Amino acid sequence: MKQITITTSLGTIKGIEENNIEKFLGVRYATAGRWEYPTIVETFEGTYDATDFGASSMQKRSFYKEQDDSFYYNEFRKGEQYSYSEDCFFLNIWKPINCDNAPIIFYIHGGAFQGGCGNEKHFDGTKYAQNGVIFITCNYRLGPFGFCSLPELKEESGHTGNYGLYDQLAAFHWVKKYIKDFGGNPENITLMGQSAGAMSIQQFCNSPMVRDEIKKAIMTSGGGISQQFTNCIPVEEAYPFWREVLSRFGNTLEEWRKIDPKVLLDTMFEVAQNYEYAIQYFSPVIDNQLIAYTLDEAKEKQIQAPITYIMGATKDDMAVEVIYKMAKEWTIRQSCQGLKPSYCFYFGRNLPGDEKGAWHSSELWYTIGTLGNCWRPMTDWDYKLSDTFISYFTNYAKTGNPNGEGLPQWLPTTETQQKVMVFDDNNIDMKEV
Repeated sequence: MKQITITTSLGTIKGIEENNIEKFLGVRYATAGRWEYPTIVETFEGTYDATDFGASSMQKRSFYKEQDDSFYYNEFRKGEQYSYSEDCFFLNIWKPINCDNAPIIFYIHGGAFQGGCGNEKHFDGTKYAQNGVIFITCNYRLGPFGFCSLPELKEESGHTGNYGLYDQLAAFHWVKKYIKDFGGNPENITLMGQSAGAMSIQQFCNSPMVRDEIKKAIMTSGGGISQQFTNCIPVEEAYPFWREVLSRFGNTLEEWRKIDPKVLLDTMFEVAQNYEYAIQYFSPVIDNQLIAYTLDEAKEKQIQAPITYIMGATKDDMAVEVIYKMAKEWTIRQSCQGLKPSYCFYFGRNLPGDEKGAWHSSELWYTIGTLGNCWRPMTDWDYKLSDTFISYFTNYAKTGNPNGEGLPQWLPTTETQQKVMVFDDNNIDMKEV
């Protein structure tokens, strides 16, 4: 590993060269105070140090130690150290050395809009960078810091809610504006995300503010639309919940912005016990700006970005029937509406090491190419699955078509061709699921 320095239009930035790629970690993309919409950073003072990851958003694990018997802690975070702050506007870039006009994958992490960050064990873009693609992750505000909604905030800014989504959008716009300085092509960005990250991308694809900017999208375990899984409430319906949370600490925005982060987070979860489906109050809402359509409107109207999509789910996913169905239906809808070919996959590999199967998020080790960071006794077949995913997604990032030499042909999903690409314990092939 050696340190490198490059000059950009923002200023000088210091990064790392390692494994025949370059990394710029913890790059600030925006600034904002509590419940303010982000402002994109346009200059660095002095030499910006991008040799280590930046702070993650405040979340439950910021204040409470995760238990060793927690499945996702043991899988993705055990032994890791993270820093946390409301000031979490950082992204991470893995890039080929001396690249020019390289395609980009911009990845949005999941975590139910309450947890996660862009530098857990499974997030490392080395494999993509080694294959000629710039891979980027970003942190964004979560929970009460990213999804509080109040009429006072609407009066202040013209709209309220979805601060975490606007953070993602600010990071995306930062990339579009500055990635050329890193050797990337700002006109060839693929959005990629899983779970809440896929749900975020789906909202961008449906948004009148953003859809015209999107070129390609990969969504796993959260892409598509469904009343059971992805329905957003109107912003006004979230006001009573947040009023109950914050009224304990005063009556003004000035007072609420001074609440200790731990106290705010604890109070949100405490009040949530009194509400059925409380998660809808600290998730994306219809703000009539970024999110402007109900699900019924999204289904009835051809409002989505007219691009090619890759969608998928896992065999033992959360509410797998719903999640897989909405992914497959979304790809079929593109064909029915005469839009570009879109592709669906089904991940059925039972991961070695336990009997949990192909659980929600299990595909991340494979689609990002980080099996070497995993505790599981991965086999040659696991590496074959991962290499195939990387090849498909690299081809897609470069051309909009996942197919390429030496790969099983991946057919678009249509009304008459409903097989999907299945990755399981023995095969990588088109099958009906």
